[in-house]
Amino acid sequence: MARIRALPPQYTKRFHPEDYFKPLKWENVFEVKHPIEIELGAGDGSFLIKYASKHPEINLLGIERLLGRMRKIDRDTHRAGVGNIQLFRIEAGYFLKYLAPARSIRAVHVYFPDPWPKIRHHKKRLINEDFVKKCAGILKPGGMVHLRTDHPHYFDQMLDVFARNDCFAQSIPPESLTAIKTDFENRFNDQGIQTQYASYQLQK
Repeated sequence: MARIRALPPQYTKRFHPEDYFKPLKWENVFEVKHPIEIELGAGDGSFLIKYASKHPEINLLGIERLLGRMRKIDRDTHRAGVGNIQLFRIEAGYFLKYLAPARSIRAVHVYFPDPWPKIRHHKKRLINEDFVKKCAGILKPGGMVHLRTDHPHYFDQMLDVFARNDCFAQSIPPESLTAIKTDFENRFNDQGIQTQYASYQLQK
């Protein structure tokens, strides 16, 4: 079972469900009813905040397991005055398996997940066949999965697992989305390390 540790009370842009074994009720997460998008592994929150600022018409849930990162995102969210973000401290895999409501999410964003480069660790990678199946279950019809990585081998794996699932069709990542860079992405692009993008739309 995932280890759950509450954030200190001064951090307010976070959500804790009453039951960690039942799907969320979105009306208990967001006060205003808007389409739901999630970012799995929100990192330092740079994409989350930029994207939410540009799209006040959506509700964005950031999933991140590290407390220090959650604190930073919460602080930066308040400084930016962004009101359509909620944060949830939990493992991405646990969230997908137990807490994400079926057919309720418009888009899933996963940017620069841990590549686990050693062969013996590949089984720990987030993007695998099970991930694709879970996304097919939680997305609304026509929903999207947006991926980014700078790890070529992991990117090949991402392409492969989605290609083998006929629920999704590959689409061109929208420029309006790829233009929003994470701070991590900017640093590595400046070093000549390229970002690889992929987007998939749910067909069934």
